[in-house]
Amino acid sequence: MKKTTASAALATLTMAALALSACGGQETGTTTSADGGLSGSVTTDGSSTVAPLTEAAADLYRDEEPGVNVSVATSGTGGGFKAFCADETDISNASRPIKDEEAEECAANGVEYTEIIAANDGLSVILNPENDWATDLTVEQLQTIWAPESEGEVISWADVDPSFPDVPLALFGAGTDSGTFDYFTEAVNGESGAIRTDYSPSEDDNITIQGVAGDEGGIGFLGLSYVEENEGVIIAASVDGVYPSVETVQDGTYTPLGRPLFIYVNNASYTGNEAVKSFVDFYVENSLEVADLALFVPLTDDQITVAQEELASLG
Repeated sequence: MKKTTASAALATLTMAALALSACGGQETGTTTSADGGLSGSVTTDGSSTVAPLTEAAADLYRDEEPGVNVSVATSGTGGGFKAFCADETDISNASRPIKDEEAEECAANGVEYTEIIAANDGLSVILNPENDWATDLTVEQLQTIWAPESEGEVISWADVDPSFPDVPLALFGAGTDSGTFDYFTEAVNGESGAIRTDYSPSEDDNITIQGVAGDEGGIGFLGLSYVEENEGVIIAASVDGVYPSVETVQDGTYTPLGRPLFIYVNNASYTGNEAVKSFVDFYVENSLEVADLALFVPLTDDQITVAQEELASLG
């Protein structure tokens, strides 16, 4: 796909959004005030990883349309898709693509949708700041720590590598409704959902941070933005010698834990509710600023072009 500069791509996005405004559907639940501003609501749910990104978009959007209320719930990617496919939300925040069974549920309920890539993320392995022995882990070592067969067997850092101290492992991470859980288990253990059960799961990444920060032997996994927001409270490990960063995620060297993040838009909401349409257009048009505000890895030029095409398809 031919590359464009970020500024040119954003200009194209703006023109595409203007064209979409001309062909938008019937408004539902939205009113226009005397000064031309919108009044209405946009409901979102899903990934706790993507939530800060959508919240950042909502904060920026509020400056332009203060009469529109954008709500952001965090039931996890799986929980978000359940609500979305039941036609209960306008947008589903997702840290992984929709699964076949979820797509089938949407189809069964007559919910048509469009996937839009919103930003990038480096799924990070986090450690307690006192940990000075495991700051560079291999994928094989991560599998040793997290594999189902390690339960009851790998209980100390010395069990991971004989050169590590005999400090008990304390495991924290995303719950089963999280897209982060699905992505991490597949990338590290080779199968989505395959993980030892003696860890502390939570759909709230802040709980994972608290757990790791409170135990010298703590280790967990979550999105890169949480590492940047909690500098000094936790640290991130390199994986196979590569540290998670904007550069390593965008250039593809942070593997296998670099990933795209998505929003799924209910097509009927977009064409029938001007508040939803306006917010989604704004979200995509300002994706670089939104990612910067929320401390996420911005889209590449090629990804901006893809986002533009995804947005245009909603018209």
